[in-house]
Amino acid sequence: MGKIIAIANQKGGVGKTTTGINLGASLAALEFKTLIVDADPQANSTSGVGQNPKEVRNSIYECMVDDVDAGDCIIETDIDYLYLLPSHINLVGAEVEMVNIEKREEKMREALKPIQNDYDFIIIDCSPSLGLITVNALTAADSVIVPVQCEYFALEGLGKLLNTIKIIQSRLNTNLEIEGILLTMYDVRLNLSNQVVEEVKAHFQHMVFETLIPRNIKLSESPSFGLPAIAHDAESKGAISYLNLAREIIDKNNMGK
Repeated sequence: MGKIIAIANQKGGVGKTTTGINLGASLAALEFKTLIVDADPQANSTSGVGQNPKEVRNSIYECMVDDVDAGDCIIETDIDYLYLLPSHINLVGAEVEMVNIEKREEKMREALKPIQNDYDFIIIDCSPSLGLITVNALTAADSVIVPVQCEYFALEGLGKLLNTIKIIQSRLNTNLEIEGILLTMYDVRLNLSNQVVEEVKAHFQHMVFETLIPRNIKLSESPSFGLPAIAHDAESKGAISYLNLAREIIDKNNMGK
């Protein structure tokens, strides 16, 4: 059964979408059949793997609100082993539309259940909020990756997210685990970056991934080409770091081939 990993942090600009796209592509490069679920109305993961969100007919929105089969919405990408369940701007309205639906927090879990066995990994890119769509993602997931940028306010808001995860663990998804805290936008030249790494590791110890994701121009520019970094420049530091993260997750889950 495929492992479902949500990537969540209510702060914007911490590297959620970058991580979703590049971790998904790295797992695919290692020949693990991987599905990226774009659960952000901005649809950046959708465009980041070369799809035009304006041309998407059926998305995660239709799966959750209209009970469309997820299998009918999945798109093959140009990368072997990598698939996409796209997003659409309509997702913005989903939270309002779902208010009166019974078990509204479980709509994504219901949508993904029939296809979970078809993949080794399902990666959910969450929106930068702790709203109903993110709650759905955490309810559907086996584990969550929390990206934290190596900047001054790194730990701000992290307590709130961890509290939300605890509530979901107690009420909606008792099996939810923290896969790890991922330090992003690391710059070895900056004292501040190194201080944040030390501070986060002191607070969270074994929960922090060994892999650090650097600030890297190839990571920044690859979405404009509709490509993950590994397809844009496989030799770049960013691409290599996400490949290392993928290997770390595979080892942690004893899924080595």
